[in-house]
Amino acid sequence: MNITQKKYLNIVSHYESCLEKYGDTHLGVDWPNQQDIETRYRVMLEVIKQNFPGQVTLLDFGCGTSHLYKYILEQRLHSKPKYYEIEYSGLDLSDKFVQLSQKKFPSNNYYCLDIMEDSVTLPEFDYIVMNGVFTEKRELSFDEMLTYFQNVVSKVFSKTRIGIAFNVMSKQVDWERDDLFHLSFDVLASFLTKNISRSFTIRHDYRLYEYTTYVYK
Repeated sequence: MNITQKKYLNIVSHYESCLEKYGDTHLGVDWPNQQDIETRYRVMLEVIKQNFPGQVTLLDFGCGTSHLYKYILEQRLHSKPKYYEIEYSGLDLSDKFVQLSQKKFPSNNYYCLDIMEDSVTLPEFDYIVMNGVFTEKRELSFDEMLTYFQNVVSKVFSKTRIGIAFNVMSKQVDWERDDLFHLSFDVLASFLTKNISRSFTIRHDYRLYEYTTYVYK
């Protein structure tokens, strides 16, 4: 698969350079502060329907160093029953991140692969979350990033039994950064309705300069 000549690998290189510079921290995955990250984790996990019976399988697509899993473990310590029902797996395109995650949490399943490759095999999961996968476009043009976004969402949605969650940068801001992926509601809704599913929810209620979308089967 030669989408945008694999220019999306530049995004992976950027995050690897952050990891090398800042280590296993929020800065190492290029998030500016810890408090906002925890808000993102909460919103991402709220894609899981509350009336779902029993344990759910969840894939953290673009898992980085598995900070989402650490959040899940911390929430379990605070006696939040729904977090005990999550069976976590991680996936990242970067071998550096996957190796570090596997070292930290050896009992988890991790996948190091490029879902854009036609030969990729990946099991199905109840839910797949993509936190920060589409927030930065780096040197990609908007159209290149949009093409990449649409292809990844399509492929990921085919691997879920119930639903997916992802975040992008909002256009409801005072100014837009050239290296970030600001996606309008109309463009997103048109793509999802025509190509993915008419069952989706857009979350713009958690006071960050982004929004999260849940898409269900």
